[in-house]
Amino acid sequence: MVFAIECMALCALFTLMVYLMSRDPLKELYNYPPNIQERVRSLDEYKDQIPEKKQKIGAKLIAAVGFVVILSLILRYVNGYTTFLKAFGCGFLLWTVVNLWDAVVLDLIWFCHDPRFVIKGTEDMVGDYHDYWFHIKGFLIGEALALIVCALAGVIVQFVLK
Repeated sequence: MVFAIECMALCALFTLMVYLMSRDPLKELYNYPPNIQERVRSLDEYKDQIPEKKQKIGAKLIAAVGFVVILSLILRYVNGYTTFLKAFGCGFLLWTVVNLWDAVVLDLIWFCHDPRFVIKGTEDMVGDYHDYWFHIKGFLIGEALALIVCALAGVIVQFVLK
């Protein structure tokens, strides 16, 4: 029961985060399919508004560290895990549920079909906005990242949060 509640809460929080980010699609340009990114970069009206890739990498690294810490705390103090294997396993399952929610509901259903995500000047790129394979690859990359993040959380649970 705790796992189901955690999944729902994390999916809701992730949805809220995506909703808040969707209010300024240019800040999330690096999460768009490559052809859309290229088009937006070529448009004069956006020249000074597009964040540099270094900024996005830094922000994602900070978010990953924060997520490792939060996940470790949840796994240790909410779930009560004290071993690497249990923490890693549960963490990976939580990540996978949220990653699947992101891929199917937020990306394939919401992003691909909501005109609020269409950046002015790219309205003719419907095929690129409906590039489902781009989002499926994102899901698979997310699963690979989960191995690293959840392994770090497992190490923290076993050796730091005794």
